Amino acid sequence: MKRIMVVDDEPGARKIINIMLDRGGFSVIEAASAAEALTLLEQETPDLIILDIMMGGMDGIALCSALRNREATSQTPILMLSARTDGEAVIKSVDAGATDYISKPIFHHDLVGRVRKLLNIERQAQ
Repeated sequence: MKRIMVVDDEPGARKIINIMLDRGGFSVIEAASAAEALTLLEQETPDLIILDIMMGGMDGIALCSALRNREATSQTPILMLSARTDGEAVIKSVDAGATDYISKPIFHHDLVGRVRKLLNIERQAQ
């Protein structure tokens, strides 16, 4: 089972994303902040990381850049997830090393489909 790390400072958002990914067949590791994510990443490297952009302390763009500078996560797919839909946020995310960007609100099929695409997983026959 592929493991996905979700980093978002909103508990409700983490819960919804966790449910969507769980239903999609993924195992989820949750972090409420960039600092918590970095601590958890010392113990294991997930198959994909989902980052919210707007978080207190270190934001998702800064965390993305930091993850790209770590050997263990330099090639890990990173999906930015944000309520920000402006071009500047997307450009900054890509410049920081994000693999892809998806805007909130999100739907189950969009999130799971994007994660499967990033992990090169073919859709299972239902």
